[in-house]
Amino acid sequence: MTSKNHPTHPNRRTFLGLAGAATGLAAAGMRAGWAENRPSVAAADIVGNVHETDVLVIGGGMAGLFAAVKAHDAGARVLLVSKGRLGSSGLTPFAKGFFVFDPKTEKGSIDDFVAGVSRSALGTNNPVYTRQLAEHSLARAKELSDWGFFDQTLCHRPFLKPIAERGIPRLERVMITDLIRQDGRIAGAAGFSLDGDGAVLTLRARAVILCTGAGGFKPNGFPVCDLTHDGSVMAYRIGARVTGKEWNDGHVTRSTHPAACYDAWGDMFDRVPGTNGVEIHHDLGVDVNYVAYKTGNPLPGGPPGMVEDSAIEGGPVTPAEFRRAPGGPPPGADNDRPPPPPGGPEGKGPGRMGVPMGGASAGMAIHKSEGLVPIDDRGTSTVPGLFAAGDALGSHMAGGIYTQIGSSLAGSAVQGAISGEAAAEYARGVDLAQLPEARLAEIRSDILAPLTRSAGYGPAWVTQTLQGVMIPNFVLYIKKESMMRAALAYVEELRDHHIPMLRAADLHELRLAHETANMILTAEMKLRASLMRTESRCSHYRLDYPEIDDRNWRAWINIFQGQDGTMQLEKQPFDSWPAFG
Repeated sequence: MTSKNHPTHPNRRTFLGLAGAATGLAAAGMRAGWAENRPSVAAADIVGNVHETDVLVIGGGMAGLFAAVKAHDAGARVLLVSKGRLGSSGLTPFAKGFFVFDPKTEKGSIDDFVAGVSRSALGTNNPVYTRQLAEHSLARAKELSDWGFFDQTLCHRPFLKPIAERGIPRLERVMITDLIRQDGRIAGAAGFSLDGDGAVLTLRARAVILCTGAGGFKPNGFPVCDLTHDGSVMAYRIGARVTGKEWNDGHVTRSTHPAACYDAWGDMFDRVPGTNGVEIHHDLGVDVNYVAYKTGNPLPGGPPGMVEDSAIEGGPVTPAEFRRAPGGPPPGADNDRPPPPPGGPEGKGPGRMGVPMGGASAGMAIHKSEGLVPIDDRGTSTVPGLFAAGDALGSHMAGGIYTQIGSSLAGSAVQGAISGEAAAEYARGVDLAQLPEARLAEIRSDILAPLTRSAGYGPAWVTQTLQGVMIPNFVLYIKKESMMRAALAYVEELRDHHIPMLRAADLHELRLAHETANMILTAEMKLRASLMRTESRCSHYRLDYPEIDDRNWRAWINIFQGQDGTMQLEKQPFDSWPAFG
């Protein structure tokens, strides 16, 4: 550097000044993250409560509703536990489209539907679960209609109707932190209440159904912020296999007030739910992310699949059968059906709310593609007695791309009902496991540990650090090995050094501490799975492996904890059940 006043190159004095400022900011950040802990609640004073049931359902969304109802109707005692309120947390209040395959109105057959989804998904879907969706969707829609689901914008009252009629007990605002495995099978779960002075809960059960949804890295602008992959991480820690972590959801927010979820998605919250028929497409991948990476911002706005990117060389592949002209509907769509509002309250479009911006659901994969690995078509996991449904089950119902509008909500209802019946059947054949007091004491100590630390890292600060590492477009969406390995080094540091020193001053921060730990482990899963899949397919795109590799990668990636505690990955060929469990 020879120019003293080059506008883009600082001189030595300026550089040292900037470096000093950066060092000061880093130190300030550390002070904000690390601090003395002054708990407002004493861990020793938190009481312990024990509940016993046949089938424990964890999650109060669409999958949890049907799991609880159908398990009860099959003769099991059921307890439903939710981190939020029945029908009012997670993505359920936001989801308003319910897919129904009605043979009387659809032009094609179920075979045609399954084949179409498989073509769009480039083979990544499990056709057994795809068919199951179509076969059972109409029956689940009729039940929801009887409960009043399609008559109002909010879900709580329609969900409460069948639960109250059956007298199914429920515990709300309870953070489940641990699944308990004893003698090789599920024995229950443990967590704590967020209300009052709190309580540590031990929930003994013959069978457990995870309906905990998926999760993200608490991004802004999309209603996924209270979902943090709790179910998948708890199951992973007791030996269950997890799948689908390399896929990416592509939901957007808007450039105007991007952090305001209601500004971007208010029309969804305010809309009365409705049904829709077959509309197979190939949307919500990483097309816009690739264009942004190649050309920079700003980008022309529009709903997924409607942005013209033909002038950009390379990028994610959309099968020719499912390509559509900018501004047009998916090929084969029912053109008589009015499109949904373009976004925002009362359908306010890009003119007022700004153009769509990607990354709003960062950390979430395609609905039904990530979660526990099933060993059959009933949501049975690789841990005996543990079942899953909805976004907590890696059923690959639609594969690694969005293929059918309304299939996520319908899939949760269908899978919840089937897993509820399966869990009730399993529970009839086993006794409640005996839980050693020493093990329960250890679990209680782990749950409350952040409250007992005299100092430590605040969970909000650690979450912000994780977001800075994982959310960038060139790490999470447009992938290459060098950047993912750099991100992985950061995530491993958070895992090894920061999780053990998370602090909490109250029950709210205690929830945040456990959620932060879950997100960190999920980040490791996403990076390792993305590194392992050395190809580009559906919503997984790698700059260094831009082509589909059918020779080596007609397989899903499963993740499990090895005997030494390290994260292990394996392939499971498409169109097969796992050879374990």
